[in-house]
Amino acid sequence: MRLALCVEYKGTNYFGWQIQKHHTEKTVQHHVDHAISKIANHSIKTACGGRTDTGVHAFMQIIHFDTTTRRSKINWLRGINSFLPSDILVKDVFNVDDKFHARFSVIDRTYRYLIINRPSPLVSFKENFFHTNKKINLSRIKKSFKYLKCERDFSTFRGSGCVSPSPIKHIKAISVKSKRDILIIDITANSFLYHMVRNIVGFLIDIGTGKIPLKDADRLIEACDRRKIGLSVPPHGLYLLKIRYPSKYNITLEDKFSISI
Repeated sequence: MRLALCVEYKGTNYFGWQIQKHHTEKTVQHHVDHAISKIANHSIKTACGGRTDTGVHAFMQIIHFDTTTRRSKINWLRGINSFLPSDILVKDVFNVDDKFHARFSVIDRTYRYLIINRPSPLVSFKENFFHTNKKINLSRIKKSFKYLKCERDFSTFRGSGCVSPSPIKHIKAISVKSKRDILIIDITANSFLYHMVRNIVGFLIDIGTGKIPLKDADRLIEACDRRKIGLSVPPHGLYLLKIRYPSKYNITLEDKFSISI
């Protein structure tokens, strides 16, 4: 029997999702696999829909695992969550067939980046938002989207150490909006290069502040040279917002807060 889970977590205290050789107990997967194993009564190793790096958060991480143990949905939820730290939460359980794979069945993924744009930071939420006091022009950013919303070589935004077999990705949707001092950037693509979202957001901020002239945006992307753009934004403003699968699996996110912030 194969089950899929929707997991939310705050990534501040972890070295990303995936279990690592040197940071085993400081990864989200370590805690999730341990908790599921307790309730399943056998060892579990999960597969995830989108690996997140150190400090990155998730509203909708989808994972799957196989088990012969049968429990009700509420017992899976209550049981697993009872063994998880307070910054990790399993929000839903889905019955899926053996052909489902949390990673390889994905249609697309959406990441969200949150920015506090005002003179002083929001101290209470400094681990959840990136702060910049530089005035950002949203209209200028939006004009650059025509160069990003497409299928093309995104090597300009490829982080060192990326192991993706191809730099060609398809950004299906990109948006920026503001709510008072909060800027929200959402990017949806079939898949992403290593650090691609954080590098794009840094690029958009430079366009919005005038550091990069809008007329140079397409040329810089076309150059396929990471060295020609500015610094990557930090991980603590980044969220895996949602992952979309074929409708037959009925895997959806009902948490309105994560979608409408």
